[in-house]
Amino acid sequence: MKQAIIPFSYEIVESAELLPGPEWQLLRKAQEMTHNAYAPYSQFFVGAALLLRNGKIVMGTNQENASSPAGLCAERVALAAAASLHPGISLLMMAITHFNNGTGKSEQPIAPCGICRQSLLEYEINQQQPIRLILGALNGEVLLISSVKSLLPLSFSGADLK
Repeated sequence: MKQAIIPFSYEIVESAELLPGPEWQLLRKAQEMTHNAYAPYSQFFVGAALLLRNGKIVMGTNQENASSPAGLCAERVALAAAASLHPGISLLMMAITHFNNGTGKSEQPIAPCGICRQSLLEYEINQQQPIRLILGALNGEVLLISSVKSLLPLSFSGADLK
């Protein structure tokens, strides 16, 4: 039997203020968007902001529903808005952040859920260039991931359907 190792590396920045300008601005937009989230059940407000190649920023928030599986994550809301408003324009980076209204805390970065990772990977594969992820909270460290593919090793894609 062979053993394989899938390496994963990312950058850790001590605080958002130390990010380069475009990344800091994108994370700030995502932080602002947490106020627009609709999360009456979980009290977990998520904001996402995408930077497109044309310089436009598109944002999204999580949208819960009493019928729990019918909700949408902030990342997929932002992806759908970008594809609808700016078709064919590639995504350069996405910032994701949160605020837990139940605990009043937002100190640890969060990563996209599995469905969002798969959705982001689809965009990354289709545009044939990486999407940089900026994962933060309202306070504390920020994680920088150079490609969505890093978050979903051994992924399933359209190539597997052929």
